[in-house]
Amino acid sequence: MATEYERKRLENIRRNDEMMAALNVRAKASLLAAATKRPRDESKSYKKKEKQSKPETPIVMRKSLRTRGLDPDSVGLPDWFSDYPKRTPPLNSSAPLQKSSARLLAPLRFDAAYDGEGSCKKLVETMLLGTASKSMVSGDVGTLKDDCSSTRRRSSRLSNVVVNKEEHDVSSCGGKLVKGSVKDENDDDSLMVSTRRTVEFDGETLSLEPHNVARVVPGRVFVVKFMPCQNVKLIAAGDKLGNVGFWNLDCDEGEEDDDDGIYLFHPHTAPVSSLVFQQNSFSKVISSSYDGLIRLMDVEKSVFDLVYSSSGDAIFSLSQRPNDEQSLYFCEGYGKLNVWDLRAGKSNFHWDLHEHRINSIDFNPQNPHVMATSSTDGTACLWDLRSMGATTPKTLKTVNHSRAVHSAYFSPTGLSLATTSVDNYIGILSGTNFEDVSMISHDNTTNRWISTFRAVWGWDDSYIFVGNRPSKGIDVISTKLKRTVKELHDPLMKAIPCRIHCHPLNVGVLAGSTAGGQVYVWTPK
Repeated sequence: MATEYERKRLENIRRNDEMMAALNVRAKASLLAAATKRPRDESKSYKKKEKQSKPETPIVMRKSLRTRGLDPDSVGLPDWFSDYPKRTPPLNSSAPLQKSSARLLAPLRFDAAYDGEGSCKKLVETMLLGTASKSMVSGDVGTLKDDCSSTRRRSSRLSNVVVNKEEHDVSSCGGKLVKGSVKDENDDDSLMVSTRRTVEFDGETLSLEPHNVARVVPGRVFVVKFMPCQNVKLIAAGDKLGNVGFWNLDCDEGEEDDDDGIYLFHPHTAPVSSLVFQQNSFSKVISSSYDGLIRLMDVEKSVFDLVYSSSGDAIFSLSQRPNDEQSLYFCEGYGKLNVWDLRAGKSNFHWDLHEHRINSIDFNPQNPHVMATSSTDGTACLWDLRSMGATTPKTLKTVNHSRAVHSAYFSPTGLSLATTSVDNYIGILSGTNFEDVSMISHDNTTNRWISTFRAVWGWDDSYIFVGNRPSKGIDVISTKLKRTVKELHDPLMKAIPCRIHCHPLNVGVLAGSTAGGQVYVWTPK
């Protein structure tokens, strides 16, 4: 028989159920949960290959020699064995020393580095097509050289030759190319061909389409780059986990082999700091990483060659001078700049330029001897490579910020320099000797889960593009007005675009990458 307390409890439960039913609370709660549920992202994404299940092996019970009735081993312990072992056995010992991992310090074949699903055959074909297009474009320049110099690299100097050619009109893309010139550069230090091209971008509105959104890599993007080829739309992205992903935007999704154009490789074991397409061979991509390795992805050989391995220091940035594809300039450790000769396989020069790590290295497109570096020590510096033979080289110009500077990039004409710092300022240097310095206020604050902002130039010296954290968009800053004049924002962009790159040849094509590995490509309307 129920007690008085139990009867009151059952009565309260019954009354509460009737009240809930009258208010229809449960049905409204279900509708509210369905309305607030985050929709599933249906954009394209990389596909990792399935791991092969290991064959089951029978369980074997371990038994000692004594229990199995066998005599003990007669070899015994080595003479150098001790109950208090040292890090390595004595030098006169025949015991082998532990070697470094062959996967880290050896070339990687594509089949070992490829983490994607299916085959990367189409990527190879696409990158070789880009290299062939490059050769066809530069063919008219090559015919101007005599037979003796035809075997030299394309970056050799043209002797007393000036060629003017009409560039095709791209005004429909929101910009216009004017006449370019290939002119003689008389310099004792290097032989080169300087191609000057002026690009005007009128600030036309850009749009983001659903098919131009994809997750290229699984981790936070550290670097994103377009292949500098006008006929092939290919993007490379490196992430925090050591992955390098490629996305072919021209890939047809309707093909039978279900290839979405995304290819994932894992050549490094730490964050990828830089990606550089070889200037005269787009089928070769150089990558640097915090694991202290520099690898050369050679599509023709289907291998990631090992170019350089540090003694334990991370490589934070890497770049190449215009028309000099045989030298690598990279930051090793904290403040050290190393110049590596690819042909000789050795370091030509090295200097201690900053007190902390160098975050970016860039060269003036019109005067490749002038180099810009940015550092966590709060400075951005300009250097003249022709006068850096001393142990402690002197800077041409130093820009001071109150906090770390994460980028310093020259404008397309080489007449201006843009710096990005965590102190919430973007610096603009201009003038004959970059003596005019102006600071533009911009929120550059990011958290530990997002890559730092780096302002990049567009297709002329008029606009700078940088990520916007609160609105998850891209700010367009006018260098003339010294303020934000536009914002690229779209509902498809669901994360903060921290790293940005503008296509060097297709005006109005811009890529923004996020901490989740997504890449958003904006195109002209």
